[in-house]
Amino acid sequence: MEVSWEQSVTDSINTIYLLFSAYLVFVMQLGFAMLCAGSVRAKNAMNIMLTNVVDAVVGSISYYLFGFAFAFGDCTNSNPFIGTTFFALKDIPNTSYDYSYFLYQWAFAIAVAGITSGSIAERTQFSAYLVFSFFLSGFVYPIVVHWVWSSNGWLSPSSDMLFGSGAIDFAGSGVVHLVGGIAGLWGSFIQGPRVGRFDAFGKPVPMRGHNATLVVLGTFLLWFGWFGFNPGSFGKILVAYPNTTYQGNWTGIGRTAVTTTLAGSTAGLTTLFGRRLLVGHWDALDACNGLLGGFVAITSGCSVVEPWAAIVCGFCAAWVLIGLNVLALKLQFDDPLEATQLHGGCGAWGLIFTGLFAKKEFVIQVYNSGEAGVVRPYGLLLGGGWGLIGCQVVELLAIVAWVSITMGPVFFALDKLKMLRISIDEEVAGLDISSHGGYAYTTHPEENHPRFYADYMPIQGRNHS
Repeated sequence: MEVSWEQSVTDSINTIYLLFSAYLVFVMQLGFAMLCAGSVRAKNAMNIMLTNVVDAVVGSISYYLFGFAFAFGDCTNSNPFIGTTFFALKDIPNTSYDYSYFLYQWAFAIAVAGITSGSIAERTQFSAYLVFSFFLSGFVYPIVVHWVWSSNGWLSPSSDMLFGSGAIDFAGSGVVHLVGGIAGLWGSFIQGPRVGRFDAFGKPVPMRGHNATLVVLGTFLLWFGWFGFNPGSFGKILVAYPNTTYQGNWTGIGRTAVTTTLAGSTAGLTTLFGRRLLVGHWDALDACNGLLGGFVAITSGCSVVEPWAAIVCGFCAAWVLIGLNVLALKLQFDDPLEATQLHGGCGAWGLIFTGLFAKKEFVIQVYNSGEAGVVRPYGLLLGGGWGLIGCQVVELLAIVAWVSITMGPVFFALDKLKMLRISIDEEVAGLDISSHGGYAYTTHPEENHPRFYADYMPIQGRNHS
């Protein structure tokens, strides 16, 4: 059947919007790379940047071969746990998905591995990155995607299978950030802290990142990319809501960008003043992490909450991050980029927040295109009952359990095979010189270390003789 020109124009505009959003999300890889590089010591900068490249390229192959199929594959039995078709994009494009949708979802998949890489930075063998990145992007993450974002997933708000509602995780506070954060938790826990991070009495020793400029640059790039991450998750921009004269997905997209901005800004400001009270000075790096924590938290409910609620979300996310960072130090847990606390903790709060503050009108607009007469649960504090908040809690617990039983054994096995952590000598010298042939910079403050790989090898020989 011939498609009308109006439909062709509509489809083209929607595709352009989705591709543009995919490109924005991909820019977040550059943001992650800059943030990670600035947050580690100079002697490990090249290593952490290379791991970000590896996350992207390995994730691309694994998501193409398996990930997209596990996440969105159709199945005759409507399997709510895992997809079973579209391996290596077989039968794509079709009436449900095309290449632009794959590209958008691929950009999300490679972001997950980037989160976990930050948790185990400065002490991990390079081969371990290859293993966990492939497994996380190609299997662990896509299964969670299928649960929540596939139309027949058991947590999907489109299927209403769970409590007549399904979980609302619009852009992935749980699906993306909590998955990456819990994976990082296990990796960092099994490895243990970096050498010298805690003294003989268990007191933390500061190991600040070497370049605040890169951290701020990375933060702003991530902020920019989040406008593809959250508003882009609508998928289509030209969808009009019935019984309105001026509203459609374009309205929701604008509102989502506003709530994203307000939550991040509030969290950044709250963290800035909160840390000022705790440590006595203004810290740019803490403010940047607080900003990102607000973005992580609002990612779940960005499309279904009012702007005022986004401010509440950001304020609470900041204190979640501050509290978890204090707890991490007390437990001698070492995450160089605070990825577990930021993505895991704030991602979990984001899921709960959505269950409390989701607005009825917005939920119906986003998930039922504003159809009249639809009744479904919404935010508990707005009178929507316990259905939605129940689904949010179930999603949170399911993700923690799933990632723990999959990524925990992977990191444990790598550790037992001595493929996870580098030696103490290599860690003290720095991963750049011990694993990558030289430093990221021609000069840096740590001049007492060998500057080139040829200088490093004789030292290694003396240490082992």
